[in-house]
Amino acid sequence: MREFSVPERLGGLGALVAVGAAVWPTVTARTGAGLPCPLRTMTDVPCPACGLTTAAVALVRGQVETAFQANPLIFALAAFTAVTGPLVALRAAGVLQPPRSWSSARRRQVGWLAGLTALVSWLFQLHRLG
Repeated sequence: MREFSVPERLGGLGALVAVGAAVWPTVTARTGAGLPCPLRTMTDVPCPACGLTTAAVALVRGQVETAFQANPLIFALAAFTAVTGPLVALRAAGVLQPPRSWSSARRRQVGWLAGLTALVSWLFQLHRLG
């Protein structure tokens, strides 16, 4: 079995999130259980991922504006998810080559991009939640 690339893994995570977002409202309605952010619960400071559950549920329901207001990062995850299915299928069919390992410079660039994305998301959450 071949190793999956980072974008493919993010897309797979997105697919799992989509399934969870479709099921989660039923679970909460029947049990009353919630999924609080541990950082916000302990410190009253939101994390960069605060609102992702709400955003995912809203996006699955087609409520784009609500999803954006909860956490815009959900759209990046949705984009990876939309691209991953065809990408994996084309690679499995031999149409596209398997992914190559990233160079250390590329890994460093992606690490900085991920960190910057988390920082921007955190600033958004701090602004949104006061």
